[in-house]
Amino acid sequence: MTSTHAWTEIKLLPSKSYVCGYCGNPLASEKGWSALEHALGKHNWFIYVCHYCDRPTFFDNAGHQTPGAIFGNPVKDIPDQLVSELYDEARRATSVNSYTAAVLSCRKLLMHVAVSKGAKHGEDFLYYVQYLADHHFIPPDAKGWVDQIRTKGNEANHQIKIMTKEDAEELISFVEMLLKVIYEFPARVKPKSPT
Repeated sequence: MTSTHAWTEIKLLPSKSYVCGYCGNPLASEKGWSALEHALGKHNWFIYVCHYCDRPTFFDNAGHQTPGAIFGNPVKDIPDQLVSELYDEARRATSVNSYTAAVLSCRKLLMHVAVSKGAKHGEDFLYYVQYLADHHFIPPDAKGWVDQIRTKGNEANHQIKIMTKEDAEELISFVEMLLKVIYEFPARVKPKSPT
């Protein structure tokens, strides 16, 4: 198969603002490569290099970014590695447009959080949601958000339905807030041990 594009040497490009799909930093880069489309005689594919992590990001002629930006923010001080990994997995799924996978990960994440906070293994999803509520890990006004995760998670899991970007981003935003309330904020206010 003959390539339709020829890549040029690394050079200065028109400045491009984006969020790096690797390190998550917002930036404007001018360094990278461009590809000349033979049929049109113009450069319309670009690879920009992040000046934070030095990794390449590809943009096609429609402006689609690969890898895409990861949605949400990191959460610090999660002592349970499985909870941390599952949250990051949900966030990374959005960068490749895997919104149903992100929604299912958010649903599963509630179960992991409940177990990390003392709930029994092997129970059903409703048990874990009730455990978080009964033990005051869910703020009183946020119970509707948990119900949203349950509803969207059930749709993704039990129905022939594809979740949208908006569905995934909404649930990740809530899960991020919940993880900060349960793990990050309490870790910040713990008294420092004397040295």
